[in-house]
Amino acid sequence: MTGVPASAAGGSGTKPVRGGKLGTAAVNQASLWNIANILTMVRLLLVPGFVMLLLHNGGYDPAWRSFAWAAFAVAMITDLFDGHLARTYNLVTDFGKIADPIADKAIMGAALICLSYLGDLPWWVTGVILFREIGITLMRFWVIRHAVIPASRGGKMKTLAQGTAVGMYVLALTGPLATMRFWVMAVAVVLTVVTGLDYVRQAVVLRRKGLAAERAAAADRASGVSASAGASDSAEAER
Repeated sequence: MTGVPASAAGGSGTKPVRGGKLGTAAVNQASLWNIANILTMVRLLLVPGFVMLLLHNGGYDPAWRSFAWAAFAVAMITDLFDGHLARTYNLVTDFGKIADPIADKAIMGAALICLSYLGDLPWWVTGVILFREIGITLMRFWVIRHAVIPASRGGKMKTLAQGTAVGMYVLALTGPLATMRFWVMAVAVVLTVVTGLDYVRQAVVLRRKGLAAERAAAADRASGVSASAGASDSAEAER
């Protein structure tokens, strides 16, 4: 995520255009302390607070569960805003690229583990979601040298479904709403698995294309060196 505009970072004073792109030099002038990164750090700090609120008083107090839900909701909202701000105002930093996905996984993972610990959510659901999230993150690093796997519409729907389902489980719901949260979580699990398999497919295809391009480039370099050496030998023979 990011950096501040050049004027705020002591740069040339050029004001970034909304939705536009800045040059590499401008991005390098970006400060760590910009609004997108601050929101990411707030989300990281919310994780231990959320856990304490959710588990307070044995983890079954409706009032404390409501406070925990509020903390979880704030975390989900900041997740939407920090990414939007980073993309819109070119607030992209190496810290943001690393911290943002960590913050996302941390708050979701903490919620799932706590809910399973309290017996509200089956452990296999937590395992499936965490395995998918961690696995896809590692897979992104596996192919990052060749290409970046873009966020898909299905992935965004998965994130929305997960956030909604977990939020409903955090609240002490009863009656029809308690039944509804089960089905929302079922949809989230299905989307988690389906989009995970799609990301695996994309990663394999991108890696194959990347390796093929590297082999082609190596072959071109080798043929160029051979041609150069042949021309040099011919010139030497003419002498």
